[in-house]
Amino acid sequence: MKRLSFQLTFLLCVCVSFAAVANASQWQFDNIDRVVAISDIHGAYGPMVATLQNAGVLDDELAWSGGGTHLVIVGDILDRGPKSRAAMDLLMRVEDEAAIVGGKVHVLIGNHEAMNLVGDLRYVSKAEYAAFADDELAEDRDIWFAAYAADRGGAEPTEALRAEFDRSYPIGFFAHRRAFSSSGRYGRWLSQKPVVVVINETAFVHGGVSPMIGQIGLDGVNGRLRQELVDYLRNLEVLYEAGVLLPTDNFYEHPMLLEKYLAPLTTEARVIDAMSAVKRLNLSKIHASDGPLWYRGNIACNELVEEDRLDVSLRAIGAKRVVIGHTPTLGRRIMQRFDGRIYEVDTGMLNEHYAGSGNALVMEQGRIFVINQDSEELFSVVPHPRRVGSRQGGYLDAADIEQLLASGNIASTRQDEAGRQLVTVSNGLRGVEAVFAKQSARGFYPEVAAYRLDRLLELDMVPVTAMRELDGEAGSLQFLPYGSIDEVQRAESGKGSSATCPLADQWDAMFVFDALIYNDGRFAQSIRYSQDNWQLLLVGHNRAFARKKGRPKFLQGKELNLTNAWKDALTALSDDVLEDQFSDVLDKKRRRSLGARRNELLGL
Repeated sequence: MKRLSFQLTFLLCVCVSFAAVANASQWQFDNIDRVVAISDIHGAYGPMVATLQNAGVLDDELAWSGGGTHLVIVGDILDRGPKSRAAMDLLMRVEDEAAIVGGKVHVLIGNHEAMNLVGDLRYVSKAEYAAFADDELAEDRDIWFAAYAADRGGAEPTEALRAEFDRSYPIGFFAHRRAFSSSGRYGRWLSQKPVVVVINETAFVHGGVSPMIGQIGLDGVNGRLRQELVDYLRNLEVLYEAGVLLPTDNFYEHPMLLEKYLAPLTTEARVIDAMSAVKRLNLSKIHASDGPLWYRGNIACNELVEEDRLDVSLRAIGAKRVVIGHTPTLGRRIMQRFDGRIYEVDTGMLNEHYAGSGNALVMEQGRIFVINQDSEELFSVVPHPRRVGSRQGGYLDAADIEQLLASGNIASTRQDEAGRQLVTVSNGLRGVEAVFAKQSARGFYPEVAAYRLDRLLELDMVPVTAMRELDGEAGSLQFLPYGSIDEVQRAESGKGSSATCPLADQWDAMFVFDALIYNDGRFAQSIRYSQDNWQLLLVGHNRAFARKKGRPKFLQGKELNLTNAWKDALTALSDDVLEDQFSDVLDKKRRRSLGARRNELLGL
């Protein structure tokens, strides 16, 4: 591959280095009276301003009015919305104003900040480029158009090719890239920002406290890992200067383009070194799905899977809880999980894209509350709801669905190709589809028992199920999640690697559950997935809850991953609880066998 060599004024400072000093005192703060946190602004300048004004950190003139408050921007100022530049300019100014009066503004790197730095521009909106149009240098566009044309065979540039270039890289594109270079106004500013801060034993990080954080700690994340992002940017600019790569090249194409590049014998050593560094750093964990900028396990995984990992990671950084963004909350309200150890603050501030609003989490004198962009009224943080499977036609929580299944009107029944009896249940306003299962034996409702046990364990894998008669037959109705597929279909499609909670972790939890209920009927057809996030859905328990000890055949000899969270949940599943919760769905012998298998798992 042949690339032209160009010298650009905005890349003359490629030697700038932002060495990361591993000094936890920069990132840990104690005895702070008031902390305000917002996340995922995404260019929604107006909602951001209104939220911060109602939270008391900006006055009517948009000056800092928070006194000693620490304001945390939990990543993702950029992309999708029209006014990310205005949001950055405001935050840069109030950083200085807050410092003068003893306050502090912490801007954390989110995945979208990292993407803009390294050239992953998938989500930059036309309006964001337009905000840089007045800064665009005509010579920049001419230089890079010549490179663009040369990269397409070297033919004489045509008007059609220029029109294609201008559509792909609108006015403002190259000024935007210059501004996010290591010497540019925003690139220099963002390159110095941390990934994680800890204030009053509360960690703030964009994606989540992944197991990686437990392994490398606060200094490792804000030191080595962040430095890999900065080094990528610096080495990328060396390659721009040498014409090896172009600013129009996408981050994900960099390794492939470098593999194809035939370096002349006269190529400088620093360019060869930069090529090697970019290929290596393209795989840095700062860009990985299990890295702190992208990790969603804190929200997507259930407590039995995630709790132990969360404990390890929080201890590693001296924190007791974490505030995260990145994943828009259900209902677009600030939520908490794990008894207040996880706070979710991405409420979809950019309304036109996420249908949410600006909300600030406020931690003040032992109180934790929420302030919305539209009011100074104080709101409570709401619990993260149980959500097993996608709903069609709006969100219904588990309690809503359970009531529908138990007492809603039977609107229709039909049999599907798999022989299941499908029932549509409605309350006149909303309806859900469910699967009817006949009562297996007198006093035995296995699907209801599996659901109740799931709720007690907080496994969150069995769809909502309720006892219900159909045409005079006793049985149960189990919610059928919209668009779910079974393991056969998933395996044939090759999908699932993008699961927000890794499939291997979910399967480990399924194995423990099946050992507990002695389920020898776990087939591929009874393992289903919600395709929006690849959440595991467990159905088909008609062969579970045997009057036996031990394990079903398919689990004999298999090592089970019995986490501390599992042990706590099983310990809480006392004989009294089994009697109270299952006497109407499991006979006495099945309850006793369930208790015996619980004891076997606990080693009692």
